[in-house]
Parts: sequence; C-alpha cells; structure tokens
Amino acid sequence: MKKTEYAEFLRSRNMDDESINSAIENVTHFEEYLALSGIDIDTVPVSSAERYFSALIVDGENTMKMFLDLARYFYITGQSDVYIYIVSTISGREVLESISEKLALKTDPDCRDQVFECLEAPPLGSPPDSYPENTCQLVKRLMELGRETCHDVLADNHHGIPRDSFQKYTKWFEESSSIDGFLKRLHSDKIRILQQHLDEGKIWFEQVITSDVIDLVKGNQEILSAVRKGEYLYITKIPYSPKYWLNEKDSLMKRYYACHCPLAREAIIMNDTEIPMDWCYCSGGFAKLMFDVVFGEPTEVEVLKSVLAGDDICRFRIKLPDKLIQEVHSSG
Repeated sequence: MKKTEYAEFLRSRNMDDESINSAIENVTHFEEYLALSGIDIDTVPVSSAERYFSALIVDGENTMKMFLDLARYFYITGQSDVYIYIVSTISGREVLESISEKLALKTDPDCRDQVFECLEAPPLGSPPDSYPENTCQLVKRLMELGRETCHDVLADNHHGIPRDSFQKYTKWFEESSSIDGFLKRLHSDKIRILQQHLDEGKIWFEQVITSDVIDLVKGNQEILSAVRKGEYLYITKIPYSPKYWLNEKDSLMKRYYACHCPLAREAIIMNDTEIPMDWCYCSGGFAKLMFDVVFGEPTEVEVLKSVLAGDDICRFRIKLPDKLIQEVHSSG
C-alpha cells in the first residue's frame, strides 16, 4: 500500500489527521482482505473489488466514506479500472433522492410516495447490474403521470452540481460578442483541459483520456460544448468510456461504452430489461445546466438520440431563451 503518497494526497485536500487515519484504516482493511487470497492491492483486479463490496454489504460496513476512501486511493495510484468501478457503484444514488424531491414539488408528496412505492435502491456498493430494473420501473411510473411531467421532473440538476462552478464560463459569455464565439472558446478550453489530463496521466472524471479521445473532441464542437443552428444549441455527449468506444466494432457494446448513467447502463447488455429513452432527460438536465446558469434562466432540452433507444451516441437540442433568440435575429 502506498500509504505515504495517499496520506499526502488527502492532506492536500485539507483533510484532518483523524479523517486521514480513518481513510488509511479503510484501505488497509481492503489490503488485508486481498492478502488472504494472495492479491496485491496495487495490482488488484476489478473482480476482487466486486467480491469485497459484497462482503461489506453483508457485514453492514458499506458506508459512503469507505467507498470514497477506496476510490481516492485507486485514483492516486492510477488504477483507473478499479477507480471507475467504485465510482460507478456509488454514483447515481443522489439522483434518485433528487428526483424524489423534484417530483414532490412538481406534484405533491402523496404522488411522489406512490411513484417510489417499493422502489428502494439496492444497498450501497451493489453491482451496477442491480439497478436497471428499479430504474425501468421508476421511469415507467413517471411516464404514467404524463410525458411532459416526466421530462420536466427528470431534466433537472439531479447530480447537485454547484451553480457557482460555472462562474468562469458565465464571465466568458458576458465578455463574448456572440453566442457562437462563446461556444468556440468553451470548446477550446475543454480540449485544453483534456490535453492537460493526458499529459499528466490523470483520469478526467471517469474518463481515460488518450490522443484519439482528444481528436474525437477536436473534430466535433458539439462534444463538451455546443453548436448553434438557428434558435437551438446541439450537444453530443462524450462517450462514458471514450477509449473503448472509439475502438469498439460491436454496435451493442459501442452503446454500452457510450452510456454515462450508472442506473441504466447495464440494461443495454441485459436481455430482460429495456429502459425507455425518456430516462435520458435526466442526462439532458445535466447537459443544459451550464447553459441555464450562463444564460441566466432555465432552458428547454430535447433528447434527439439515445443509446437506450439504439443509437450509438446521445445527442440533445437546447432551445435558446427568447432574449437570446432576439439577439441572434437582430445580429443576422
């Protein structure tokens, strides 16, 4: 175990000594579990992490702190496969809680309770394939309330991203002479960030960045930015596993590598669960969030393509606010 490097990383994140010691204990616990099978923690396969998480669930030790401590360790050691797997098992749960809260506001608490009745999420740390059936039932129940209500509830900031994280881009938009100029500057900045992660050998969120991935983004301004056509912005989602997506020939697996949603992705390769593409309005909410903040008012999003519907990418269309549409027309 790279204890010194791990402690230094945690200290750089302003964690106190008690939290650091606790994190080291959690990683040490995993290391001791692996040692029983003669496995080194710094070369551990994903399959061993899966078995360990199942044991944590049985023992009631599947806490969010445990998983975050492990994720941070595998992040700093560069074990991207294990890091990404851990993130995929714990992300998305906040989405369910947020959808529940939004539904209660959009309708009423009784309606929310009826929709979520018997839809308890699997235990924290459960494998990704334990979520699709739950997700499928949820989106079908939301659709019973009407397509407009379903889409409105889903297309929100369910990942809880701080709006002030877009301050730089808000300033850029204010400085820009046109929407198109702003979008080009945004795209260039995203490419710069990807290049920096490649140069430093770091994971970008859960994405492994290669030169081919950067070329993919460079070749399509819709990825990580948008392209304006008339009154609309068009956005193409970067694949969740872009490295594998680029090299994959099988259409089913290409869709699988494209999907970002930890609550739905496994359904693509499961034979018994099909999640309606309406669920992708949740991803649409993520795509439009920055523009909601930058433009200073909510925007409308439409799902044009979805890997859940058989496409090999996810693509969205965002309508510009009326005030910006007027500017576009006046500028010709």
